[in-house]
Parts: sequence; C-alpha cells; structure tokens
Amino acid sequence: MQLLSILDGFDARGDVRILAATNRPDILDPALLRPGRFDRIIEFPIPDNASRLQIFKIHTRKLHTESEINLEKLVNITEGASGADIKAIVTEAGMFAIRCERDHVIMDDFLKAADKVLGKLEADEAPREIYA
Repeated sequence: MQLLSILDGFDARGDVRILAATNRPDILDPALLRPGRFDRIIEFPIPDNASRLQIFKIHTRKLHTESEINLEKLVNITEGASGADIKAIVTEAGMFAIRCERDHVIMDDFLKAADKVLGKLEADEAPREIYA
C-alpha cells in the first residue's frame, strides 16, 4: 500500500523514471501493473546455451585453469541456470582449488561446484571425491 501511495503521489515532472525488478512477477499486486504506474515490463529470460557459454568465458577469463576445461560440458550441465548461478559455480570451483592447495582450477572443481550450486549432476557426471 505504501508503494502504491508513493507512486500515485508523483507529479508529471518530465524525465523522472521509476525502475523496479522482481524475480516473482506472479505474486505482484495487479494494482501495481495498472496503466500509469509501471508502463513497460521487460523480461530477462534464463540464458540459452550460447549465452551461458559467454557468461562462463567472462567469469573464467582471469581464472587460472588447466588447459582442458570443457566449457561446452559445463554449458550442458547448467541448463536452466541464471548468470548469477554460473558466477557462483565459477567462484565455488576456485574455492575447491584453494582447498586442495592448487594454483589452478581443474574440470573436476567445476563439476563439484555445479553439483554444489545446482545440485543436479547426473550419476555418471558426479565428481569422484567427497567434498565438504
């Protein structure tokens, strides 16, 4: 109610823009979406394969990795993951390498990280070691 009251209180002053974001549009009050309040809805979908590959390339760019990191496999096992999920996977893979006292990240680190962040690796793709 407070937000609706504030939105209704704005006068037409020219270049004032109000931007809002949610990951749960299904629970928004319909009163928020009436004309004159939020006139445009822009949806950012979950990234497709090509987008996830680019996101992995961005986040692994400065990471010391073994030469045999299979980004295509990582793209395939992260179906449905958001950009934030992918960043968390790359960060967690780095943490696994640090815990093993390595100065580079290996593919197994990425698989463990994907399992930890997403929890959905297939049995044949699951990492071989137990991790904390």
